[in-house]
Order: sequence, then C-alpha cells, then structure tokens
Amino acid sequence: MVQPYEQHGPGATPGRTGRPVSAGPHGPAGPQGPMGQMDTTGGADAPRPSWFKDLFNGVGYLFRGLAWAARHPAQWLLGLVPALIVLAVYAAGLIALAWNLGDMARWATPFADDWSSGLRDAARVIAGVAIYGSALFLAVVTFTAVTLLVGDPFYEAISVRVEESQGGAPPEPDVPLPTQIGRAIGDAVVLGLIALLFGVVFFAGGFIPVAGQTVVPVAAACVSGCLLAGELTSIALERRGLLRRDRFAVLRRHRPLVLGFGVATFVVFLVPLAAVVMMPPAVAGATLMVRERLIVS
Repeated sequence: MVQPYEQHGPGATPGRTGRPVSAGPHGPAGPQGPMGQMDTTGGADAPRPSWFKDLFNGVGYLFRGLAWAARHPAQWLLGLVPALIVLAVYAAGLIALAWNLGDMARWATPFADDWSSGLRDAARVIAGVAIYGSALFLAVVTFTAVTLLVGDPFYEAISVRVEESQGGAPPEPDVPLPTQIGRAIGDAVVLGLIALLFGVVFFAGGFIPVAGQTVVPVAAACVSGCLLAGELTSIALERRGLLRRDRFAVLRRHRPLVLGFGVATFVVFLVPLAAVVMMPPAVAGATLMVRERLIVS
C-alpha cells in the first residue's frame, strides 16, 4: 500500500510519490538511483503481463478513471468547463466543414471531371469521406491537447487529487510559470504537426479501395490513441520532471498498455459529447496508469 508523505516507517526515506523507500547498505533504494535520479524504466526488470493482457489492462485504466471521477463529482464537474469551451469551437469548425464538404470534394478530385457521372460521384463521395474523416481524426487528437492547454489548472488539480487519493502527490518541479506555458504550447504545436502529417497520410490512404475503408481507420485509431495517451499522461509525467522526449521513451516501453488506454479513449471520444464528459475520467485514468505502471514508485 502506498503511504502518504507524512507516514515514514523506521529506516525509510520518502520517495517522490510518497512511498517510503527502504534504506539499503548503499543508501536508499527504489525509484531514485544512486545519483538521486528517478527510475523511469517503468519496471523494466520486473515480470510483465502478456501483450494482450497489457492491452486490456490499458483499457481498464480508462474505466478506473471513470470510477474515480464518479466518486469525486466536484472534480468531474470542474473538468467539464474547459472541455465545453473547446468543444464549442471545434463543433463550429466541423459543422462548417460538413456544410462545404461537397465543394471541397470537387476541389480535391479535379481529375474526375471528365469521368462518367457514376464514377465521378463515387470518387467524390470517397473524397468527402476521406476529408471529413481526416478532419475528425485531427479534431479528436488535437482536442485533448488544446483542452489540456486551455484547462491546465483544472486538470492539474484533478491529477493531484488522484495522486493524493492514492497516497500522495510528488512535489511540483521548480519550473517558472512562463516556462511551463511555453513547454505546453510547444508540445501542442508538435502534436498538431504530427497529427497533421498522419492526417494527410490517412487522407491519401482513404482512396485505396477496400483498405481505405478498413485498414486505414484502424491504423488511424491506433495512431490517435497513442497520441491521446501521450497527452493525457503528460500531466503526471511532467510532475515527475519528465520532458517530451523522456515521456515518449517511457510510453514506448509500455506500448500495449498505452495503446489499450489510448484507443479506448479515442473510441469513446468519437461519441458525440463524450469527449467533454470523459476528459476528467481520462485524466484520472492516465494519472493512475503513470503512478502504478509507467513510473515505478
């Protein structure tokens, strides 16, 4: 059981997340190494569940986050505010795109102007589906990043409450507020560029017969799930002093776990209004996953 910061047993020193670290003959052992640095291996030497079991464990963390939010309704309501603001902006953009989708499909398929009406209409329907699907992909992926940026104080508070309910939150890193804001904006820009790149690839792949309507959506769900997991875990990982490159390294070492959590979140976020309702539970689940699996503490 994780103990709070103020509870230290004999011969133990507090770790960064509140769990006492037993003292050995060469000093404290545990998440901090001999140079006082946190172990970010995520338990690389410990036996891990099978790939498929870890995949479902990742899904389970989303439901655990939902259960935590249900027990803390005030925190849940707090996290709805920034999500509602961002949703209103995104919904306006998607509605405008849907209104002009026919014109955009014609613009994207000038090569079909001289085709027979049946083939031309089919090509433009596929183009319309690909355009809107790519826009939806970008919206779902960047929605989390933008919402976390807008509502950083809200979701930071939720993440801290989750950690405190599990025994104690690690201390905040001593980083000036302007630096934190700059990093958050930089992370959002990087994520947006990555999502845009994949969006172009998936848009082009949507024109491939059969595969464009089967393989491409599955690939898009997996990619967007990983990106979502990276954003949602960033709050708890940054609190432990990990910057973008280090966070990605930790996530790569737990691919099935991260994929299960991220894809489950992506699928839920596709449901209308679910992205708003599920943002606080997703942050809570990501925090639990960081605390229990990604960073051994």
